[in-house]
Amino acid sequence: MRKALVIGASGGIGSALCAALEARGVLVTALSRTQDGLDVTDETSIEATVAGLEGPYDLIFVATGALEINGAEPEKTIRDVTAQAMLDQFALNCVGPSLIFKHTHRLLPRKGRAVFAALSARVGSIADNGLGGWYAYRTAKAALNQMLHSSAIELARSRKEAICVALHPGTVETKFTQKYVGRHAAVPPAVAAENLLTVIDHLTVNDTGQFYDWAGKPVPW
Repeated sequence: MRKALVIGASGGIGSALCAALEARGVLVTALSRTQDGLDVTDETSIEATVAGLEGPYDLIFVATGALEINGAEPEKTIRDVTAQAMLDQFALNCVGPSLIFKHTHRLLPRKGRAVFAALSARVGSIADNGLGGWYAYRTAKAALNQMLHSSAIELARSRKEAICVALHPGTVETKFTQKYVGRHAAVPPAVAAENLLTVIDHLTVNDTGQFYDWAGKPVPW
């Protein structure tokens, strides 16, 4: 891996990924809302930010996302669901990565191995949902998984060696998860980044369009 593009590079996992890649000698292009004014929910912002980028990139990683938006916490019951919270979650956690793929997949090489990956979450798995709740976040991540699966099919038509996957990082010690860690074992961002890069290292073209956790194990849709 020689060149990588990380979207959401100022977040806990994003910044750790940048550091881990740079430690490997990878040339990293790091973009974020904080540092570059990139709003992934605004297509005009995405177009303006990525217009001048020159590929090819061996890795494009979308590390954006949020569990709480505008103070709306994950719902414990259907009575807590609001239209605005649903729309906000969908905009950031599904529409954002979708638009990033739309405007950056051209930066992947037409020949040779390359990976487009986006952070998803195990709670976005419909088959693995045995607890319920967290309606807006779960739904947005499930939609993201569908988008990535479809994108992998289209990507394979022009870039046969490219891989497009959804990745679950596990529970990571960031502001994102601080209130929700509970009984779940959490790891520092640096460890999560290395875990994710190890999974990416071992992906083959046969894995494109799939959903994997931090240990490289498939997550059911």
